[in-house]
Amino acid sequence: MGGIAGIAESGMRNEVNRMLDKIAHRGHAARKVVEFDNATLGAVYTEVQKEQIDSLEKDKTASDFVADGHYAYAKILNDGLFLERDQLGVSPLYYGHTENEALCFASEVKALIEFTNDIHEFPPGHRYISNKTESYYKLEKKKPLDVDPDNIASELYKRLEISVSGFVVGHDPIGVWLSGGLDSSTMTSFARPLVRKLHTFSAGFPDAPDLVHARIMAEHIESDHHETIVNLDDLLSALPDVIYHLESFDALLVRSSIANFLVSQDAARHVAAVLSGEGGDELFAGYTYLKSLDLAELDNELIDITGRLHNTALQRVDRSASAHGTVAHVGFLDPKVVDYALQIPAKYKISKNVEEWILRKAMTEKLPKQILNRKKAKFWFGSGIETCLHQYAEAQIDNDEFERFRKLPSGLILHTKEEFMYYRIFRKYFKDINNLSWMGRTKGAPKQ
Repeated sequence: MGGIAGIAESGMRNEVNRMLDKIAHRGHAARKVVEFDNATLGAVYTEVQKEQIDSLEKDKTASDFVADGHYAYAKILNDGLFLERDQLGVSPLYYGHTENEALCFASEVKALIEFTNDIHEFPPGHRYISNKTESYYKLEKKKPLDVDPDNIASELYKRLEISVSGFVVGHDPIGVWLSGGLDSSTMTSFARPLVRKLHTFSAGFPDAPDLVHARIMAEHIESDHHETIVNLDDLLSALPDVIYHLESFDALLVRSSIANFLVSQDAARHVAAVLSGEGGDELFAGYTYLKSLDLAELDNELIDITGRLHNTALQRVDRSASAHGTVAHVGFLDPKVVDYALQIPAKYKISKNVEEWILRKAMTEKLPKQILNRKKAKFWFGSGIETCLHQYAEAQIDNDEFERFRKLPSGLILHTKEEFMYYRIFRKYFKDINNLSWMGRTKGAPKQ
């Protein structure tokens, strides 16, 4: 994913270049800074995005455009700076104000630290125009479809097929972060016929569930499959880089990001773009706990967790890919797929006590039975990371120290010793940031 940065003030070329230095990993293929009368804009781009560099001067636009419906961009208008972020927050964007009260923005928090201590996440589905922020999209329930599930499954299949083809066209070879679960396998099955070579990537401890199931799927579609086998030392060694790029100490987010980061590192050696199955669980009810809810509550819960993706799971996807200069496409979050998913009745998302029932029905002829019937496993669980980091932190951190420092100056409470361990690494890189309101926290994180 590319990176953008800027300040709503002319003559700030050096400053914007320093901002881009902090996020240079987001794109080594192209870089440019342009000064205008009322702002200075800059961008770095990956190989697959480098044509966007022309729009910086020609259209006065700095854009992190990943695909239709997935973008963040800044544009110079007659009355000042215009910002906009996509509906669900696939592309990241943060902002603040300099000492001179000039608006500044960037794709990552680390690019803003030198220029402001007042950092905020720019909300998904919003735009900044005429010096005010306004909403242009609201994630909400839609009138449920009144058709039989066969027709729904067929239409869902078509929309997913179109979504994946839109991401894959022009990328040959392309890769998939393959966990062997339903969602990533769905992306894999649609991508395979469209390219001569499809690379798939998995990571985990030896014989972890993800590795076992990913092999099944890779053999089924005859992909060029790659595995990253890890141990505790590998995880601990990667932690500082993961937390620096992720810009979070949320325990579940960091835990799941380690495997994702290592998979992306491997993928970057082979491809410039990958597909991710992110978003399927939120749209189609893939999490086990959702089966305990009344169907009348399910739609609202799915709206809630989908609306939280922008600074949790999608942040993981973005940072894991961009840390290695690649682009990650999230096919389930194509606006046309999202719009349709919001119309599917809850009774078809969880049916017969089976999560993602309608997606499984849509993919019946495309996936092996072992994949089609696999139960949901969190990324960190399926990769085998579930308990080792938690146990390591428990052994390393004293109870008194944890209790003394678990309440942060910002008011946030560290839930576990594992999270405290991550926070100490986080502070090494982000010690000057006291306001952490921009940082997401995983819903349902364990309390100690």
